[in-house]
Order: sequence, then structure tokens, then C-alpha cells
Amino acid sequence: MGRAEERRARQRGGHRAAPKRRRSSPAAPAGAKPAKGRIRRLFTWKKMLGTFLGLCLLGIGGFIVLYLVVDIPQGNAAAKQESNVYKYSDGSVLARVGEVNRESVDLSKVPKGVQHTFVAAENKTFYHDSGIDVKGLARGLFNTVSGRGTQGGSTITQQYVKNYYLNQDQTVTRKLREMVISLKVDRQLSKDEILAGYINTSYYGRNAYGIQAAAQAYYHKDAAKLSVQEGAYLAALLQAPSQYDWAVAGPVGKKLVEQRWNYVLDNMVKQNWLDAGERQKMNFKRDAIPKDPKGTPGEEGQKGYLVQLANQQLEQQLMKQQGLTQAQAENAVVDRGWTITLNISKKKQAALEKAVKSQLTSKLDKKKRKVDGNIQAGAVSVDPKTGKIVALYGGQDYFKHYFNNATRRDYQPASTFKPVILAAALEDNATTQSGKPITANTLYDGTSGRQVVDHGSKVGFGPPNEDKVNYGPITVQKAMNQSVNSVFAQMGVDVGMTKVMDTAKRLGMDTDGMQAVPAQTLGSMGASPLEMAGIYATFDNHGYKVTPGILKSAEQKGRSVDIPNPIGNQVISRTAADTVTSVLTGVVDDGTAKRNVANNPLRNGQQVAGKTGTSDENRSAWFTGYTPDLVTSVGLFGEDYKTKAHVSMMGATGLLPAPGRVNGGTYPAQIWAAYTFGVTDQAKFDLNTTQGAAVAPTDTPTFSQTPSQTPSNTPTSAPPTSTTPSQTPTTSPPTTGTPTTGAPTTGTPTTGAPTTGTPTGDVTDNPLDNGNGNFGQ
Repeated sequence: MGRAEERRARQRGGHRAAPKRRRSSPAAPAGAKPAKGRIRRLFTWKKMLGTFLGLCLLGIGGFIVLYLVVDIPQGNAAAKQESNVYKYSDGSVLARVGEVNRESVDLSKVPKGVQHTFVAAENKTFYHDSGIDVKGLARGLFNTVSGRGTQGGSTITQQYVKNYYLNQDQTVTRKLREMVISLKVDRQLSKDEILAGYINTSYYGRNAYGIQAAAQAYYHKDAAKLSVQEGAYLAALLQAPSQYDWAVAGPVGKKLVEQRWNYVLDNMVKQNWLDAGERQKMNFKRDAIPKDPKGTPGEEGQKGYLVQLANQQLEQQLMKQQGLTQAQAENAVVDRGWTITLNISKKKQAALEKAVKSQLTSKLDKKKRKVDGNIQAGAVSVDPKTGKIVALYGGQDYFKHYFNNATRRDYQPASTFKPVILAAALEDNATTQSGKPITANTLYDGTSGRQVVDHGSKVGFGPPNEDKVNYGPITVQKAMNQSVNSVFAQMGVDVGMTKVMDTAKRLGMDTDGMQAVPAQTLGSMGASPLEMAGIYATFDNHGYKVTPGILKSAEQKGRSVDIPNPIGNQVISRTAADTVTSVLTGVVDDGTAKRNVANNPLRNGQQVAGKTGTSDENRSAWFTGYTPDLVTSVGLFGEDYKTKAHVSMMGATGLLPAPGRVNGGTYPAQIWAAYTFGVTDQAKFDLNTTQGAAVAPTDTPTFSQTPSQTPSNTPTSAPPTSTTPSQTPTTSPPTTGTPTTGAPTTGTPTTGAPTTGTPTGDVTDNPLDNGNGNFGQ
């Protein structure tokens, strides 16, 4: 009987058994049960459903017990406010900060529109929810248990409970208590009472707790007089108070807070709390920009800058170690009874402040010269072996200039970026486009404005050298000494700009959002003295990454926070780092820093490496230099004292000769030398290299015979100041009076002399020419 007949027989009730199918697997032992059968019986849907229901009942029972056991504690928001004590590295007190800036106001005194901005920003369902966000709370619990970071989605009630009844700790126990207390608070208090508690206990930055203190801190008015636009800004602040404070926010922070402000107002329209037509008329920069901040007692002079950076670095550690959001971390640090010891040396801090005053600020007189009121100085000093920030200068006074010049990133580092290009070339064993290795002795064409070429193709980028000085054939060493733009623009393309920017990132520069384009060879990105000090400290530390740290210890009521080691892994080879150091000694001994560093009477034989930098239109000027045991980056910034716009520093202090360019080799180098030579001991660099000015030359210059290209807009490097010109210049910048950085001086001609016209022996007649007039790339 075939299979079809068997099937029909079974359907008719037949009893003929179908033949057994053959099994490919061996027969199971007698008495053994098939494995699949055991698994099926173990995981039946009934058992799985029963287990799930049991767990649910267990969870519900546990929650009921928790709800009965946990009571609403006494509110302690004001009691939690305690002074933070900040100490120098030797344990002596630097500052005591903590006069609580808090004043609660009745909700009836806060305009209804302003009330709605907070609900629109944080919890649109506030008026009809039960006080908790179940999904958000479950997500927060899961993230906490699994170590995945911060919690999101808290309701206004939950945030009020954290502020007023609990703390910012990210633990499962605290989150469960938060849930129970939030439910009970929502049952016992009205929504208006909860909202009033929330806006009166939240931290808004500027040491302001509560909306009344925030209204005064940001708009110098009472909360009752706030506009909806101003309320929306204060509501937006709560997500990240310091990052969103317009007075100190960087480009990213300003963009984010404006987006948040728009989000708040758009939500208000959706909730029918704001007329759409009125919303369209609102403009952030016209209606909501806050006023300059007022100083907090205990933070006068340099203290506020030191306290600010210490708080920021402590907050970063709490975010990493405890999974707090930025807002939670700030709330957990400011005025919370911390004892924070800094790495700041009292002796070095005093010396740095004295150097800035004697070399710069004492010479500024805005009554005589308007430009003098626009000069801002910032500096950071780091021990390269430990990564400790031992001194910092943030501005003339924290009460007068809230923005920390030591950490600001909105000015170009200019030619202080050139060593990064050289480091990338050395680390990658890069070659010129003709295949020659790039070393300190490689010859490039130093002609001003020379078009950078990439394997025969011009990219349309030909940066002029400062004062448009032509150098003709010049070694990399001498090009670094004189800060020759055309050479490093070409070198950047030879190495590859992606590799250059990758090296910058590994060395410690924040390159997020930066394009890997040849214009960056001129240091056209933003950077801070803190960043540049870290990069040069990594050179000084033989390639081991240095992330400058101001925190020595941080303790609160018997508990301490782990402070990470500022010294990291090796990010470039020792040979590459030491070669950069060797080359940078030439900048000091025979380059743009010679006059005010090498020839400084305080030097006393100290070995120094460093680099000057002067940005487009003289808006910033830098000297970042180091000895074997100390790295210091000094930056000067032109900032309009009224509008805060970037402006030229030309003519500041009446500097001569005209036009009075404030170069990196002038006041930045003077400040650096006055400070460094007063606090360091004589020491020699321990260099593992055969290249550069610090060691005897071991090979002859090598020529690159294929030109390249590199885009750039305007010159950003310091003007040349070689004292050993290679050829007799046809014309030279003046050398009388107080020379600006890099004004060429006269002397016996040697290789690579600056010229302002065609070099002696036209390029086309040079035996090294490759036929198109380019030989130094």
C-alpha cells in the first residue's frame, strides 16, 4: 500500500499501521529519554507563564512592602548646602566657597508662562502623570545595574525628590526610594506645590540655587519680572548649567542651548501654552541672552579660575565613575561640603601671576589706547613627568572677566600647531612627494605664497609667509625656527592631513568637528592654553600622553573620589617626540623666540624648547615652551571688552615699531621667560634622536623635488627672525626699535635666508629644480 492509500485508509478508520521511518541516528539506549523531549517538558508554555506570573507577583509584593516601609523623609535641600574648601598642593587653604545663593519664592510670583517653560522643558505630562515615569525609571534601573551610565526620563516630581529629599547618587536602592517617595509626594502635594519645590531647589549654575537666585544671576532681575523667553533659557540651563552658560559656553555649548531654548518654546506651542504667532517673533539672541555674571565671594582674583577648573574636572570624574548626568554632577559638587586639594603650587602660582603683571598688564592703559582694554591673557603650567597643573592664569580677575582664558578654545593656536605637523611626519616615516624622507634637514621651498602641490596638481592654496618674506631653499629646522608657512603647508599635504589631524587628536587636541584640510597647517582651528600645554608636555615626556590635571584629591564626608593618573600610554614614539623637542630648541636659540627667551638675562644656560605663534590679523599670540621639568603655554587674545568679539591686538601697549604687532615672541615669550626662569632648575633634555638643533648634525640636507599644495587663507605664523640668513635679502623688515617676533636680523649669510623677492639664483636656474620651479616640497 502506498502512502496515499495509507492516508486514505486512516481517514476511513483503517487500522493498517504506516511503516516506520528509518532513523539516521543510532538507536537510543534502553530507558533513555530523548534530549529534545526533556527540554520541551522543562520549558512548557505553562511553566514559563507560571514563572513569569510568579515573578510579577513577587515584584508587586516587594513593591507593596517597600511602599509601606519607605516614608517621605524630612526635606534637606538647604541643609545639604555646605562650603567647599579648596587647598593648594601643600595643604594651605586657597579658597572657601559656599555662601548659598538661594531664595525661595512663592509660585504665584512666577509668571504663568515662565512656569510652563519648565514643564515644557522637562516633563510635558507633569500635570496629569502620577509622579513617576515607569519606562524612564525602568531604563534607569537597568542602566545602573548593567553599568551603562546615566538615567534619563525623570519627571519633575522625581527630580524634585532627588533635589529636596535624597541626593544624586546613582544606586538601585536610591532609585527605588525615589520611585516610592515620588508616588507619595504626588499624592500628598498639589502639582503647583511640586513645581514650586522643583524650581526653587534646582541648580542653575553661577552658584545659583532656585529660580529667584537664577533670575538675579543671569538677568539681574527678580523672578516675577522674567519674560517667557528668559524663563525658557533658565529652563534650558537645567540640562547642563555650566556648559549652557552663555558667558562661558564654547561654540558647541551655545549651539546646544539655543536648540534647547527653541525646543522649550516649540513644546509650549504644542501644549497650547504659547501662541504660535508670538512664538515666531521670539529671537534667542535678541530676547534671551543673559547678562555678565557677578563674582562669588571667595573667588576673587585667580581663585575663581582655579575653583572653576577644579569643579569641572571633579564633575567629569563623577559622571564617569557614578554615571551622573552633567546637571546631576554639578549639583553634587557645588557647595556640597567637599575638601578639594589642587595640584597648584603656591610658589609657582604667585610667580606666574607676577610675571603676567610685570611683563604685560602693568603696561596696559586703555585710557591712552583703546586697544589696551581688549587684551586678555591666559596661561597654564604643567609638570610633564606627573601631568600636574602647577600654575594657571585665567584672566586679570574672575570678578571682572568670568571667561577662563586658560581653558577657552575660541582662538587659533596659529604656528604653535607646526610641531604637530612635524610629529606626524616623523611618526609616520613620511616622505616628500619625490620619495625623500622628511627629517629636520629636508629642504623645502620657502617662497612666500608658493602654491602647494599634490603630486603635480595645484590645490589653490598658497599661504604667504609673515611679511611675505621669501626664503628660497630652506631646511625643516630653519623653517621651524622662522615659522615659514609655505613649508609646513606643503609638509601637511606630503604627510596627509588626515594623518596630521589624527596625530593632533592622539596628542590631546579636541579635533571633533575639525576638517582634515591643508588650511589647518596654519593652526586655524580653536585650541586653549590648557590643550597646547598638554600637547607639548607629551613631547617633553618622550611621547607618553599627558592630560593635565588640577585635582590632587577630593573628599566629602569621609568618602573620596578616585583621581585618574594624568600620564597615559605612549601615543607617539620616543624618537619622534624627542626629535620635535630637538628641533624646537632651534626656535629658541636661533629663531622667533631668541630675543626674549634665549637672550633673557634670567636664562642662565637653561635648555629650552618652544614655539611662537601669531594668528590672522593679530587676534591671538602664543608662546608654548618647555624645559625638561616644566611646560607652560601662554596665550594673548584680542577680545573687545564690550562686545566680546575677536579683535586685533595691533598697537597694544604702544609697541614699536609700527604697526605694533603683538607676536608670540613679544609679550607671550616675555611672560614665559619671566615665570619659567624664576621657578625651574638647570637641566638638560635627555633626547633619543640624531636630528634637530639640540644635537650635532649627522647628515646633509635632503631635497624634496616634487611640489605639493595646501589650502590656506591668511598667514597665521610669527614673522621670521633668523639671525643666520642663508642669502642676502633684497629687502628686509626694519630691525630698529622693539622688534616684533621674527623680524630678520643682519648677519653672515648662510643657508635659507629670507628674501622678499626672487631668491638669489632664480629657482628656475637652481640645479635642484625639477622643471616646474618647485624643489622644496
